[in-house]
Amino acid sequence: MKYALFTDNLSDLDIDQVCEEVKKHGFDGIDITLRPGGHVVPENVEMGLSRAYQVATRAGIEILMASTAITGVDSPNARNIIKSCGHYGVRQIKLGYWRYHPFGTLIKQIDAARRKLEKVIRLTSHYRIQPCVHVHSGDILANGGAILYLILKEFDPNTVGAYVDPMHMTVEGGLVKIEYGLSMPLIEAN
Repeated sequence: MKYALFTDNLSDLDIDQVCEEVKKHGFDGIDITLRPGGHVVPENVEMGLSRAYQVATRAGIEILMASTAITGVDSPNARNIIKSCGHYGVRQIKLGYWRYHPFGTLIKQIDAARRKLEKVIRLTSHYRIQPCVHVHSGDILANGGAILYLILKEFDPNTVGAYVDPMHMTVEGGLVKIEYGLSMPLIEAN
């Protein structure tokens, strides 16, 4: 197991300072923000990720993950981001967020997210990257373990993962929601 620090927590530092801090505090690497306003901006992904890779390598850490705004293969710069991540050895990306649209269409929204995810998986698999769906709070479709489970069920876990976020799960329903969310796959297996 390797430990990464999400660089959004150090957004006021440049990538050189981020890598110094990450190394100093004993992390193995970073989950770099590769989205609008991030340490690497999508429009300049090749140059930005190349520079971040060089800085991280000099610091003796890895870019273990990239947090993106990708919600489908048609997202701005999605193909370039995925290709660049593959080139620089970033083997996991956190996807962006599908917004929940209130009342009456939840199943349709989950189905639409699954179709988008299926296309993303096809693309990321070509570059040996695993996309991960983030459990987030608020009006995000995957805002709890149960809905995340419905989005991910039947996909091969080697090709797509869950980015489980206990803080966001607590915001959405307290400690019980964390337990329920994490036990979903176990319920089906029994």
